[in-house]
Amino acid sequence: MLYEVDTPEEYLQSIPSDWRKEKLEELRALILKQSNEFEECINYKMLCYRLNGNAVFHLNAQKGYVSLYVGDIKKIDPQNTLLDGLNVGKGCIRFTKSKKIDSTRIDEFIAKSVELSRKGIDLSC
Repeated sequence: MLYEVDTPEEYLQSIPSDWRKEKLEELRALILKQSNEFEECINYKMLCYRLNGNAVFHLNAQKGYVSLYVGDIKKIDPQNTLLDGLNVGKGCIRFTKSKKIDSTRIDEFIAKSVELSRKGIDLSC
């Protein structure tokens, strides 16, 4: 789903208050916990998290899942050890209603993404 909003606050207000909002806010907190340097904005009609002007993450609430977009996942987790058990595409991690975020290693994946971004490594697809 795409949200016609201009600010992160408007985006958060646009999401229905259900499990998707809960999951999105949980992922958002994990991202923001990594650095107080993140610029939270809207990009491609999604929440975007930039570090030093470069987009590191995008978050979006879809109809059946919440998406965390990270660029090329293989550049961050080549052996797929941090994302084991998650629904993963080339650059997207999908969290459904039944997936408990705190029972995954997504926090470690997010931390590694931030670390690599700070080193200037290109994580794009």
